[in-house]
Amino acid sequence: MITKEQALRYHAQPTPGKLTVRSTKPCETQEELSMAYTPGVAEPCLEIEKTPDDVYKYTNKGNLVAVISNGTAVLGLGDIGAAAGKPVMEGKGVLFKRFADVDVYDIELDSRDPDELVRIIKAMEPTFGGINLEDIKAPECFYIEETLKREMNIPVFHDDQHGTAIISGAALLNACEVQGKKLSECRIVISGAGAAAISCALHYERLGAKHENIFMCDRKGVLHQERAQDLDKYKSLFIKNGSERSLSDALYGADIFVGLSVGGLVTGDMIKDMASRPIL
Repeated sequence: MITKEQALRYHAQPTPGKLTVRSTKPCETQEELSMAYTPGVAEPCLEIEKTPDDVYKYTNKGNLVAVISNGTAVLGLGDIGAAAGKPVMEGKGVLFKRFADVDVYDIELDSRDPDELVRIIKAMEPTFGGINLEDIKAPECFYIEETLKREMNIPVFHDDQHGTAIISGAALLNACEVQGKKLSECRIVISGAGAAAISCALHYERLGAKHENIFMCDRKGVLHQERAQDLDKYKSLFIKNGSERSLSDALYGADIFVGLSVGGLVTGDMIKDMASRPIL
């Protein structure tokens, strides 16, 4: 078990933070320094001006990702703000570098305006080969990602949506095989109705789950027609008309439970009420 003191010491010593910038070229001699900067640097600049795609040949753009957040939906911490979310974004950068050798700049933006965030992120396209959106609250995150993917010419990926969906989808397929279930016949209950939950549900449908078999619950219970006027357009995709109102109601006879909200909501009795060989 990691203690608070261990975690704080790890992040503070011997150098604060988890990321740094290092040169990939030797810069020891006067000649090398002159090539790294002026006057030598003018040559690749002129080549890129003539052939814009040469930016991938002469710079690290092709191996550079921006991890961008405004800190409004951080891990299990919630809306803690841009600066407080920086350790998480640095941590994601560490994962990119450690496991894929992809370079990352973490960028924390002090804005809650979706259109302003879109404008700022779009303006960074010349610098980065890809954008990883992180810990931006729903429903704004959907609008931001959809707009950026439509208007930018580099990959845009919202980790909380698609990373979670891909990983849990793979686990779900394996679990169905182990338990002898067909995903198309499974009743699925998802606790949570944020970015991860909605993206997971849509991905499960692509994998074969039936839309009518997916029940999504937020803190007020099942997304139901009676609450339609209070639900945004993304939650409205999963509105139900049946008798189920609570998480307990939805879990009765369910094959699969996916927890994407707070812990401790499901009791032993609720699991007993699920179908045989349940998947959690």
